Amino acid sequence: MTDAEQLRIHEIYESIQGESTFAGLPCTFVRLSRCNLRCRWCDTPQAFEGGTEMPRAQVLAKALSFGTPLVELTGGEPLLQPGAIPLLEELCDAGRTVLLETSGERDISKVDPRVHRIMDLKAPGSGESRRNRWENIAELSKRDEVKFVLADRPDYDWTKTVLAEHRLPDRVHAVLLSCVWGELDPKDLVRWVLEDQLPVRVQMQMHKVIWDADAQGV
Repeated sequence: MTDAEQLRIHEIYESIQGESTFAGLPCTFVRLSRCNLRCRWCDTPQAFEGGTEMPRAQVLAKALSFGTPLVELTGGEPLLQPGAIPLLEELCDAGRTVLLETSGERDISKVDPRVHRIMDLKAPGSGESRRNRWENIAELSKRDEVKFVLADRPDYDWTKTVLAEHRLPDRVHAVLLSCVWGELDPKDLVRWVLEDQLPVRVQMQMHKVIWDADAQGV
């Protein structure tokens, strides 16, 4: 079995989408193991290592078995695994609306154009901003969304500069701003966005509001 025919899976489960413009919709999550970044505030370190090797066909069948119209491939960093690219294509072929959550460090150019790519750009507060793959910005389209997770005012000011330099609000479907859970007060972020009339969407991690912030598989 080749590398592309199997995947290392952390978990596959059904819940509601907690972030992005798809927030609130029933969604099946396919969480792949392994990540090559170590963002200071990461909330899924359990997916850094480990997981279960599964044939890609089995992963596809289980993801489709839940019956949700929406499926997200997440991690970890899903694009570290060669099987992620064909799995995304197969999910699209099955008629699902498919989301990819990616750190922005891996090349997104080979992802099926039917996929809605939700790509992070890492702000300085993450400790990993040097790892941003800026070449990915040219690959983004109006199907895609870009997410910034902000720890403080310097992260917000950095984000404003990036938005202006790359004209991101004109390039993608939505720019998403999130607070590092327990660090940046959402009230402050909302105030800054309103003061600057920034063309972005402020979002909360809905799953953390509904369930415990550390809950898994929800």
